[in-house]
Amino acid sequence: MTRCFKPAYKDRNGKKRKTSKFYVEFKDHLQLVRRLPAFTDKRQSENLGRYIEKLVACRMNIDQPNLQLARWLESIPAKMRARFVKIGLIDSTQAAAGKLLSKHIEDFEQSLIDKGDTRKQARMTVSRVNRIVKDCKFTTWMDIAASQVQRCIAKMQDNGLSKKTANYYLKAFQHFARWMVEDRRATTSPVTHLRTVQVDKQDLRRQRRPLEPDEVRLLLEATRDAEPRFGLTGHQRAMIYRLAVETGLRANEIRNLKVESFDFGKCTVTVQDHTAKNRKEKTLPLRPDTAAEIQGLLASKLPAAQAFEVPGKPIDMLRPDLEAAGIGYVDDAGRYCDFHSLRHTTGSLLAASGVHPKIAQEIMRHSDINLTMSLYTHTLRGQEADAINSLPNFSRPSRESQKKTGTDDANVTGDSVLPSCLALRSAQHSPTMPSGEKANATVAMMSGVSERAREDSNLQPSDSKSATLSN
Repeated sequence: MTRCFKPAYKDRNGKKRKTSKFYVEFKDHLQLVRRLPAFTDKRQSENLGRYIEKLVACRMNIDQPNLQLARWLESIPAKMRARFVKIGLIDSTQAAAGKLLSKHIEDFEQSLIDKGDTRKQARMTVSRVNRIVKDCKFTTWMDIAASQVQRCIAKMQDNGLSKKTANYYLKAFQHFARWMVEDRRATTSPVTHLRTVQVDKQDLRRQRRPLEPDEVRLLLEATRDAEPRFGLTGHQRAMIYRLAVETGLRANEIRNLKVESFDFGKCTVTVQDHTAKNRKEKTLPLRPDTAAEIQGLLASKLPAAQAFEVPGKPIDMLRPDLEAAGIGYVDDAGRYCDFHSLRHTTGSLLAASGVHPKIAQEIMRHSDINLTMSLYTHTLRGQEADAINSLPNFSRPSRESQKKTGTDDANVTGDSVLPSCLALRSAQHSPTMPSGEKANATVAMMSGVSERAREDSNLQPSDSKSATLSN
């Protein structure tokens, strides 16, 4: 039971007075009598006493506060939460609502690293969260409002941020809020209901294009004969480009390959889970000729050595080689050809070769097949013309027209031998033709008639039995 009262005291003049605030007296989970200052309003103070009773009951039964009680804990002043922590009614995580967001974000960053994210990925996620917190002037968890977050991201877009990047900011903040709930520092996420915006290809600020097959050959030929750059010979750089095109590996994945990542007997290369973007180990097949060339290139290196020393900014390596091959960095449509375009080339060539979309998805290692088909599959030069040329030729006459003119070879009737019969009769009764020539003409004409009759019977059986036999 709790008691709500105003304690009496003596002022400087010795007169008895009562405090302006009510006090709540209660027994905690250890049966110790506690007194807490409440409010000047009696009803509010009595309501506080009822919540404290529920809190003590939860602590004694080793239960977690229900949703209503947890929300009440988030709404009370930070000093009162700190007092509850001090006397042991709640733990520090349940008092997190009054903790500075900067402290929560530090813990969030460490949790990202602990679960397997690289430090670079964790820093990028946290930087996006910090920007929203700073722009919205959030200090504690209770300050967060979904409408302010949405307005903040909209302002970023007005200042030039692309839709795709704006979605990354929202997802990062939602990730942080979800972690707060999962770590039991908060009861609910205030930004769960916010939705990302639809991003179309035309919305992408940096559209990439694939290389045509002949452009790939030109790039490899020009690079092999080029001078060393970034500590790599032309042959080494050409092999990096070839490996990227034939496997779809990203620049960082190639950078982290070791000599032992290759199995030259089985013609495979394995990407380790800690270097893959999706954090899943994957073994990809290699063309036998490519595997043999890589084996010769790495023959002098130890198994644990780095296979290819890809620079931090691979475009600085690729762009001079593109120029040497006569390939533009930006095409007439404004599409870029950077190192990641080699991965786009992989997806496009797989589609052009007739590879099943599911297999292409596995090679590209995409979680969503729509990403493989819509973003990484492009139409190569000449594919549209080839597709149109594969349609039926509609300039030819229909079968009905061919029947009427007698040019339908598949529906020749007995009337088609009439001209031959008339010619045979004319030859037999010709008074000027010698008898020997008449005999030869008769044999030739009868042979042609019988041959056409045999073709007619094969092309157009008279019944179902003859049709079955002809097949």
